[in-house]
Amino acid sequence: MRKTKLSCAIIAALAAPHVATAQETGAKAQIETIEVTARKRTESIQDIPVSVTALNGEALENLGVDNFQDYVEFLPNVVFQGTGPGQNEIYIRGAATTQTSIAVSTVQALQPSVAFYLDEQPVSMQGRNLDIYATDMERVEVLPGPQGTLFGASSQSGTVRMITKKPDHTGFSAGFDGSISFTKGGEMSNSAEAYMNFTPTDDLAVRLAMYNEVQGGWIDNVLNVPGEGGYIGSAVVIDRISGGVLSDPQNTPVESPINDSLVEEDFNDASYTGARLGLSYRFNDDWDLLVQHTQQTLATEGVFAYDPNLDGESSANRFVPEDNDDDFGLTTWTLEGRLDKLELVYTGGYLDRDIDSTIDYTGYTNGGLFAAYYVCNHYEAATPADERCLDPTKWYKEDTQTSRVTHEFRVNTDSAERWRVTAGVFFDEQELNTVGKFQLGNTDLGFFSDLNRTTVGTEGINSNGGPFESDVSFVNDITHSIDQIAVFGQFEFDVTDSVTASLGARWYEIDDTFKGSTTTVDVSRRIRAFATQNADELIAVGEDPALVEQAIANGQLEVELLDDDGTLTVDDTILKASIDWKVNDDVLLFATYSEGFRPPVTNRVGGGLASNQNGAFDGFRIPVYSTTDTLDNYELGLKGDFLDGILRVNATAYYSEITDLQTSRFDPTNISFLVFTDNVGDAEIRGLDADITWLATDNLVINSAFSWLDTELTRTNAELQGIAIPEGSRLPFSAEFSGNLRARYYFELDNGMEGYVNGSIAYTGDRLAGMTMDAYVLEDTTRLVYGVGSGLSIEQEAAVYEGVTYADSNGQTFKGGRYVQDSYVIANVAVGFTKDEWKVEFFIDNLTDESAILNVDTQQFTPKVVTNRPRTAGVRVSYDYF
Repeated sequence: MRKTKLSCAIIAALAAPHVATAQETGAKAQIETIEVTARKRTESIQDIPVSVTALNGEALENLGVDNFQDYVEFLPNVVFQGTGPGQNEIYIRGAATTQTSIAVSTVQALQPSVAFYLDEQPVSMQGRNLDIYATDMERVEVLPGPQGTLFGASSQSGTVRMITKKPDHTGFSAGFDGSISFTKGGEMSNSAEAYMNFTPTDDLAVRLAMYNEVQGGWIDNVLNVPGEGGYIGSAVVIDRISGGVLSDPQNTPVESPINDSLVEEDFNDASYTGARLGLSYRFNDDWDLLVQHTQQTLATEGVFAYDPNLDGESSANRFVPEDNDDDFGLTTWTLEGRLDKLELVYTGGYLDRDIDSTIDYTGYTNGGLFAAYYVCNHYEAATPADERCLDPTKWYKEDTQTSRVTHEFRVNTDSAERWRVTAGVFFDEQELNTVGKFQLGNTDLGFFSDLNRTTVGTEGINSNGGPFESDVSFVNDITHSIDQIAVFGQFEFDVTDSVTASLGARWYEIDDTFKGSTTTVDVSRRIRAFATQNADELIAVGEDPALVEQAIANGQLEVELLDDDGTLTVDDTILKASIDWKVNDDVLLFATYSEGFRPPVTNRVGGGLASNQNGAFDGFRIPVYSTTDTLDNYELGLKGDFLDGILRVNATAYYSEITDLQTSRFDPTNISFLVFTDNVGDAEIRGLDADITWLATDNLVINSAFSWLDTELTRTNAELQGIAIPEGSRLPFSAEFSGNLRARYYFELDNGMEGYVNGSIAYTGDRLAGMTMDAYVLEDTTRLVYGVGSGLSIEQEAAVYEGVTYADSNGQTFKGGRYVQDSYVIANVAVGFTKDEWKVEFFIDNLTDESAILNVDTQQFTPKVVTNRPRTAGVRVSYDYF
């Protein structure tokens, strides 16, 4: 099927998947609108009072988008934050906080604030959103702002939906795409994708899509040379609120870890391999059934962060071979039909995911209350002259299996009526089984060496009954189940021919069950003890019943959401209301109020007293669970086509209030050597999003988008004052201003060929890393361990805050601040040629070879910088037969 020259030129515009040409309409070319399902019915993106950004499948191909991380480059109000493929979290409109490090995210992490969907199936997961390769996609929809009434928990600040192409009953089609590219200072990458659609009978259509992509590495694992930016091997005690270096007080030499056998150039490889099979069967004109199965394997080696203490921006020191294998199978089904004027939809899915990874944990030596014990203090030399610390090399191995089953039944009334209703019921069952094994340099650790060598037979543990391996020092063995039921509905009423009001609501109930054990803590028994407040049980888990009773009475501990079995249950109703005015056929104005939420998280060491009971920690206990955080959102929006349809402007101004913002905490020196979750306080967000599409000429389309944000922590919980960021501080990870500009120019060639040039430039402003002012402590640690600092920018935020000294355990004041993820600009360019069904494109991504700071990872107690791929040039070839 040959495309007209203008549709080829314009089709890559973000909000304009197709343009009606003069030949097609007999009038001036205009931007046509994409159909979306943001309100669970098919509607024009320009006619609904919902902020939506949508990119169709051909636009994804033209922009070279393979996964959601590529897509985010063109969404200034969306942040993709993490440590590499399959290890990322999505944040929208600045509603961000510190998530648990990837090493223990499956055990103790916050639920996502943004829901992630593949078609009708939610596939979100804390700390590790499903990384789905974007092959054979119909479109991607991003819905900023709370979408909880229709999309449920974790749609607190937005929803992302990847919509696949479905089997087509019109006949046979097939195609393939292939690419090869070369990265500056790195390895070659290549990809191959293919699809085929056929119709064995008039009522049955089948579609098969397959893909394989190998992403070559560009980061080098270099030889550790002590004193040259590498691990020096000695340190002194740093005992501060956010942790730091802990070693022998006499500065006993530490053995420098050895990595000569692991030295390798370009060691951060990634590969995506998968297939999707879909079958569509039409029973009659009113009823049809769709069944799809997607199977994918994501495999990575190495790390996607460099060590800023080393020379260059592609060098790392790693002492254990790291890998991450992430396999999933997703089966979904949708039955749609009509009964008179009612549209009925039953949809469901089953997700099975298996994660197997190994992480270098050597950096744990650099901080934490027990690090010195693992490496130095517990070592007993034969003579004083032989005193030394052990090899600090450590590792973490994880085996996580997750399953998720969902069912949803909903009813839509006739969209042509003056009043319309969407109503339904939703069921969700999730189970996560994880075993995380830590080798901490010394397996004979005294206080739990007996446990380390025997089977732990506690209820709820996933252990298979055999002993732990002899080289394993510490084990997390957890089962986490989340069961949810919800009833939702949305009512729309046309007050006049141009004014429509709508009201939506969702009632939900969530049961969260957290069972299992660490090597030293019976988590199941501990949670039950605090739930029942049984004196014998509290004593058995090492707690004083009288002190626990006092903490509950004075409000320091909350336990009322737990039943006697330790299951955490929450239920509530959230609302959404809007009114929109169709000013004319081309302009829509709307105002919306919406609510979103994230459910609470049970802490595996909840209720425990802080190990340091001085100052701000006097009487502090780890929360048994973090409470639900909620987001109330108010927004005003404009959607309009101007200048006879050649200029489109969509803009939304919003104000959001977050109550009891959840955050992850790791405070090993003062509270606990295990990660836990807490509520840091309240926050406010003000912002403006806009995207503009301009058909400058018949051969040129220009698209731009920008996001302005003003985020502020407005209240800090009393026990976190002087520890967390102070009131008035910005929330992490989101820039105050980000924007991009894209252009596509078409030109004709001889012999029926057509050509085009794509260009894009994206700017991301300065961002702050995390919710804890630990940057200066980490810089001290970096200098002590490596002999040099990181060189990263730091924004100082506190020394003394409202009379509370930001100080170490000895009362010495020190600076508090966060690392700055400096602003950056990324530019891409491509030149393509098409003829009939063929297309060839030459591209250069990251034209200026910008090394962007995408994330500052501090889980190793010294900063590591997650960065983007250097300049990459290549060629893509595609063929489509219809």
